Amino acid sequence: MSQEIVARVTHLSASYGAHEVLKDISFEVGANDCLAIVGPMGSGKTTLAKALSGRLFRKGEVWFQGSFVLYVAQQHHFKNRSNISEFYLQQRFNSSDSDDSYTVREELGELDVADYVTMFMLDGLLDKPLLQLSNGENKRLQIVKALGQRPDWLLLDNPYLGLDVGGRSVLSSGLSQLHDKGIRFILFLSGGDIPEFVNRVYTLRRDVVSISRLKSRDIKDDLSSRLQLVDPIVTLRNVTIRYGSKTILDQFSWTINRGERWVLKGPNGAGKSTLLSLITADNPQSYAQDITLFGRKRGTGESIWDIKRNIGYVSPEMHLYFKETGTSFAVVASGLFDLLGVTRKVNEQQTEQVDACLAMFGLGYLRDRPFHTLSTGEQKMILIARAFVKNPPLLILDEPCQGLDPEQVEVLKEVINAIAASSDMSLIFVSHYAEDVPSCVKFTKAL
Repeated sequence: MSQEIVARVTHLSASYGAHEVLKDISFEVGANDCLAIVGPMGSGKTTLAKALSGRLFRKGEVWFQGSFVLYVAQQHHFKNRSNISEFYLQQRFNSSDSDDSYTVREELGELDVADYVTMFMLDGLLDKPLLQLSNGENKRLQIVKALGQRPDWLLLDNPYLGLDVGGRSVLSSGLSQLHDKGIRFILFLSGGDIPEFVNRVYTLRRDVVSISRLKSRDIKDDLSSRLQLVDPIVTLRNVTIRYGSKTILDQFSWTINRGERWVLKGPNGAGKSTLLSLITADNPQSYAQDITLFGRKRGTGESIWDIKRNIGYVSPEMHLYFKETGTSFAVVASGLFDLLGVTRKVNEQQTEQVDACLAMFGLGYLRDRPFHTLSTGEQKMILIARAFVKNPPLLILDEPCQGLDPEQVEVLKEVINAIAASSDMSLIFVSHYAEDVPSCVKFTKAL
């Protein structure tokens, strides 16, 4: 006996300007189905979620049983007490700005979500400022907040993005309970493990794009002149970081020598982002700590730009706050000048450098596309290329595999391993998953 149909999509298409992203998408959802829509980077998962929720113009027929369809985005911007929603990357680490941030409890307000707060293990975070939430904690909050609006359907765009193993388990448990209670939702996933409660999968395809495979001999070793640095290049001695009464790092020490490749591990909220902000010179508390970067002790007259010129960096927070202007070429080129979203005019040599970096990752086909029209995964790859473009002595990749499909993860690991084989570049690689870590990484730091 066939089950009742509760959602139907027929011949849907959607575009960004002249660029058609989706064409002739059709599927049905039965009353007992829990649907996951999966696909590689650039296949249109986010576009489909926005089109289904009415946030993007579409053609074709879309019908949901129940009229309230709520889209929960991968990334979320919130306002502070000053009614400002445009935040800067360093703001998360400034205690005075944290005082201006609403707490989780205040963000939820009068919403009747007590059961959901417990279900998604937010009880212990209710008095935490939003600005201090980790990427995974923020995602769980947005789901609970959405549930408080009592939608007929939730469209969850990559909800597992940024969650550690424990967080994924918490989220899967909560979503499974939602399904059992008859609360309907559709998951949009990049791939990987499909939650056990999912019983239907719809796969989006994309046009095959040629990915150039990198070999060690293809990498020009132009780092030698820049890597004549003192050894070690990073030293933190007995560092203690507090926000109010909460201690994030307590008497923490770490030394990174030139050419060492590290994986930094720890659950959501353990302090990884705070630690990295000390190394990238984005945390104002670093001046009161015993920290030496690239041979200079913090607070001895060095500028933030003196530090940043030695570092290539990408993180979920950078992606969130990045000013999405210009083409992919311009975004990668901005990494030459350590600017966020704004680039100076580049010369011929710099143009060749940017094009070579795009080709290294197989991203040449995105060169002239506006950054804001790219899929989240494509944006992430462009920002990764931006981190590499100036051949920095220290590369910091904070959860770089979030939102990437398996093919792009392999490309990234191949590039890193090839560079490691031909240079003394140091690396800090942050990931919750051992399979994402390149084989060149030999050291582990756990929080």
